[in-house]
Amino acid sequence: MRIALAQFDFPVGAVTQNAERIITMIAEARDMHGAEVVLFPELAVSGYPPEDLLLRPGFLADCEAAIRRIAAGTHGIVAVVGWPQSAGAVVYNAASVLRDGGIEHTYRKRELPNYAVFDERRYFDVDPDGGVCVFDVQGVPVGLVICEDLWFAEPLAQTQALGAQLVLVPNASPFERDKHAQRDALLAMRVHETLVEGRGVALAYLNVVGGQDALVFDGASVLADGDGFIHPAARAFEDHWLVTDFDPESRKFTTLSWPVETDESRDGLAWRAIVRGTRDYCLKNGFRKVWLGLSGGIDSALVLAVAVDALGAGNVTAVRLPSRYTAGMSNDLAAEQCATLGVKYETIAIEAPFQGFLDALAPLFEGKPVDVAEENLQSRTRGAILMALSNKLGGLLLTTGNKSEYATGYATIYGDMCGGYAPIKDLYKSEVFALARWRNTVGGRMSLAGMVIPEAVIARPPSAELRDNQKDQDSLPPYDVLDAILLRHVDQEQSRDEIVAAGFDAAIVDKVLRLVRISEWKRHQAAPGPKVSRRAFGRERRYPISNGYPG
Repeated sequence: MRIALAQFDFPVGAVTQNAERIITMIAEARDMHGAEVVLFPELAVSGYPPEDLLLRPGFLADCEAAIRRIAAGTHGIVAVVGWPQSAGAVVYNAASVLRDGGIEHTYRKRELPNYAVFDERRYFDVDPDGGVCVFDVQGVPVGLVICEDLWFAEPLAQTQALGAQLVLVPNASPFERDKHAQRDALLAMRVHETLVEGRGVALAYLNVVGGQDALVFDGASVLADGDGFIHPAARAFEDHWLVTDFDPESRKFTTLSWPVETDESRDGLAWRAIVRGTRDYCLKNGFRKVWLGLSGGIDSALVLAVAVDALGAGNVTAVRLPSRYTAGMSNDLAAEQCATLGVKYETIAIEAPFQGFLDALAPLFEGKPVDVAEENLQSRTRGAILMALSNKLGGLLLTTGNKSEYATGYATIYGDMCGGYAPIKDLYKSEVFALARWRNTVGGRMSLAGMVIPEAVIARPPSAELRDNQKDQDSLPPYDVLDAILLRHVDQEQSRDEIVAAGFDAAIVDKVLRLVRISEWKRHQAAPGPKVSRRAFGRERRYPISNGYPG
């Protein structure tokens, strides 16, 4: 039995376009690939996650009309398509089996995730009658479960009990580091739970691909034979038809068209997640060109390389914005990187507008020492100029802050936080350095060649350059210490006492945790950026701004 898995992007809200594309793809699976079954991702009709679109009756009605159009065009093949099913006052996360111009079965997701980035219980209900779906294809009993259902033993066991030899698993599972190994272990465990005389239920696990606001779906679809053997994953972050033959006797797959993942390194996957997330966010929101302020520092250098990989050098413009405190090296390094990448760059000195602000404020600032107010004015001057360029000339402004800065508030609201998308928002500073080195070496062999980030940018001490001889470490602990504390507190949710017990200096921990706590208001106003970690700021980590809890 030949199966085609559609590892493609189905944009959120594009119901009509998704439906027409699915109809065309069903015919492709049948006519070009000779498939008897074609599987589409979870909620392919609506895109995932549709969020509060699901509260609109008209949207749900459009999704139902779309699945009926798709069914009417399905002949000579069985198609499994995910969609949000409205049934009176309730809505189900559903997938329908389409055959001979009609809807043969509709399966409703049983386990609704409501943790991390998932909020499914806000929108969906569980069918109180449970429900198991097994259907026949060429004499082979085929089962169906959806995404989170596989993380629980019962749905698969009940599907096997009705005779399923093969189970299709459509998913919309966002990327995060180290998730692939966890997924493979889960599939192997589920198959082994179904073993009877050495043969269990085979699994065809299809994941959607593409960026959706702060989420990036990696695809990386995978097959598990009935003996628990896990095949190599499909290439992550890429749209592909995946085609395999299934032998019901051995319950094994033979891949026919299956581009295999060649780099599952943490840095390699993170880079491709950020590039895909940036590209899709721009294009889905109508931006083909981007701007960014290029300082000669590591953060903006990395964002420039991401932007070029995502959209091409001809669609990226870098702007140098020197002030009285900008080192000559910063200007030189920014120009060097633009020349290497073939990126257009502009230079706009901020001295005149900055001095204009100082002159306007002089009567009210008189007698007061120079402090962070004047430093932030420089950043806000830059932000105003960059936003003006974006408004006047078109294109999206990318902001260049990293997770360490967002965590501690070491970023200027309405200044360097200006922008519509934040590509490295979920990378700690130490991870920024690591990814820059990866892009210059391994990544250079995969796309653009050469040292796209000047070595001197990586080697120089980080500085905001908002006062004479300023270094980040004047205000923050060394980044290796800071990031280790932040990882424990933000990603692993450890308390102050747990972090101190792990050997960190209590005074430093208190300072860092205080900065995290008082900077929540900034993060609530920050641009979205691609999630790559276990615990990203935004929809995944949602703390109150007004918060009296100390730990």
